[in-house]
Amino acid sequence: MAIKKTAKKAPASHTSDHPKKWSAEVTTESTYPREGLFNKSAETIARELASKKVSPKGPASGMRMLTFYINRAGKNLPENRLKVLQHAKELLHARIEKAKAA
Repeated sequence: MAIKKTAKKAPASHTSDHPKKWSAEVTTESTYPREGLFNKSAETIARELASKKVSPKGPASGMRMLTFYINRAGKNLPENRLKVLQHAKELLHARIEKAKAA
């Protein structure tokens, strides 16, 4: 006599009226980066996210936007694009440190 094992389903943690990811519910009143910015070069991304036009609260606000974008895109980002975005974070971090020193 064979014992049949059945896989247990995990309880549904979300109902159909809720987004699957918490980040889908995030709303903000801050300025948004222009369309397609995160598809540009690392230097362009860092420069624009550090600008007062995009980040009125300063480069640290731009860093939060970039980190949020990277986390939200997650596994869907190609490795080469992730490298560019990580480089943009490094450049933006350098701008933040420079602003702190001034």
